[in-house]
Amino acid sequence: MRIVTTLPQRDLRLVGDAARAAEAAGFDGVVTLENRHEPFLALGVAAAATERLSLATGVAIAFPRSPMVTASTSWDLQVASRGRFVLGLGPQVRAHNENRFSVPWTPPVPRLREYVKALRAIWRTWETGEKLRFEGAHYRFTLMTPNFVPESMHLPPVPVTLAAVGPHSLRLAGEVADGVRLHAFCTRRYLETMVMPRLAEGWQKSGRRRENFEIHGGGFIATGPDNKTVAEKVDWVRMRIGFYGSTPAYWPVLEAHGLGDLGRKLNALSKQGQWETMTREISDDVVRLFAAVGTHREIAGAIAERFAGSDSVSASATSESGSDLPPDVLQDIQRLKTDFTGFTTAW
Repeated sequence: MRIVTTLPQRDLRLVGDAARAAEAAGFDGVVTLENRHEPFLALGVAAAATERLSLATGVAIAFPRSPMVTASTSWDLQVASRGRFVLGLGPQVRAHNENRFSVPWTPPVPRLREYVKALRAIWRTWETGEKLRFEGAHYRFTLMTPNFVPESMHLPPVPVTLAAVGPHSLRLAGEVADGVRLHAFCTRRYLETMVMPRLAEGWQKSGRRRENFEIHGGGFIATGPDNKTVAEKVDWVRMRIGFYGSTPAYWPVLEAHGLGDLGRKLNALSKQGQWETMTREISDDVVRLFAAVGTHREIAGAIAERFAGSDSVSASATSESGSDLPPDVLQDIQRLKTDFTGFTTAW
């Protein structure tokens, strides 16, 4: 199993040392998020500071950026990292697209399908010299003069992974992407009964192979060197479950466990601003549905049980708080067997 951690995005001057420390500790990769900060710049710093780590956006928001802009940024990161970049994309919800990014909203699955295909068409043009001619319902790219063509990478194509929660987005990921980035609001039962069957439908449609498709995440990790620290992490996870559980889009995960009433109660409390009450509604049993819990000595076994079916996990509690897992624990986690063997390298 691969294990990654986050980078401090609040100040680019902090990134180089953090990336080198993650590499020295034995992490497989680092990931950035698009929350308070832009997700690509920190990876550029990390690419120049490291030699081995994979570098991924987890995720960048797709629709505010033209696929041409994303293609160019991804290309430069792939070159700078010598082939270690992974582009993670997500659509975000309608309210954020319209009111935070001022982007017109359309159904996300058809648009995201075109987005990924457009990226690959652009990259093939740059790498192979074939004529650019991509015309879809949402995107059209037919102009590429020599002045705007970057130098050939002579590297594998950038893998594209998609954030997915519901059946349509999961099926899309299996069909067009190189991997899926599961939301932390996910349980093992939901992975087994919803995620895997829908991904398999996508694989069957596209002919993609499971061993070249990475399943990342699907839950929280609450760990620390002692029980007191673990309890503090559990309380943080409890708060996040209460927050996410109030959102109707995530209720199918709760319904898989007969907890639909909990989601509706959390939603009502959120409209009243009762955030602390929402957290108290999340029992220890519910926390353990969503999280692998244990001290550093125990956590590899807990991850093996809780994340069975996933190929990689993030050890960071938050985007700004990297993991403190010691190297020997990282190695225990990395010894866990998964189905993923590597992204395809064929153009």
